[in-house]
Amino acid sequence: MMEMTHYMQLLADNQPWNLLIFMAIPVILAETIAVSELYILFTRDLKGRVRAINKIAGITVGFYFLIVFFYLLFKAVIPITLAGEWRTIIDVIAVGFYLLGVVPLFGISLLELGLIPNLKKEESKLQLHATFVAIFLIVAHIAMIFGMLSPALLGGHSSMPM
Repeated sequence: MMEMTHYMQLLADNQPWNLLIFMAIPVILAETIAVSELYILFTRDLKGRVRAINKIAGITVGFYFLIVFFYLLFKAVIPITLAGEWRTIIDVIAVGFYLLGVVPLFGISLLELGLIPNLKKEESKLQLHATFVAIFLIVAHIAMIFGMLSPALLGGHSSMPM
């Protein structure tokens, strides 16, 4: 029997709602930012429709994921930690890196709202924006990779079969 991480269990439970809320919405918004970011970086079109979509997606995803972060922190991470129910370091890495996505995503929102000071040049904003996108892609993929691993690889266990 295969075992699953809390990350995968969250996505598998309450179908299709958890998958939509915790994966589809943030990923669709983040991918919209990533693809539009490439267009903006290549064309330098800082005033067009693609830039407007990029900005709206950037503001939305940061605040959306901030809500997800606090929800999961109080409804999952703290209770799992207090109960000692982590399913090996694989589980901790999967959940931890998923939640770490709040840093670059909320950073994008703050940048879009002009709340990150000392960025007067548009070029500096573009560089930081692209850096936040890259950081999010890295942490999200680490979360997904570890989330799909079985905690049983390191002796962990779960009451939920995969």
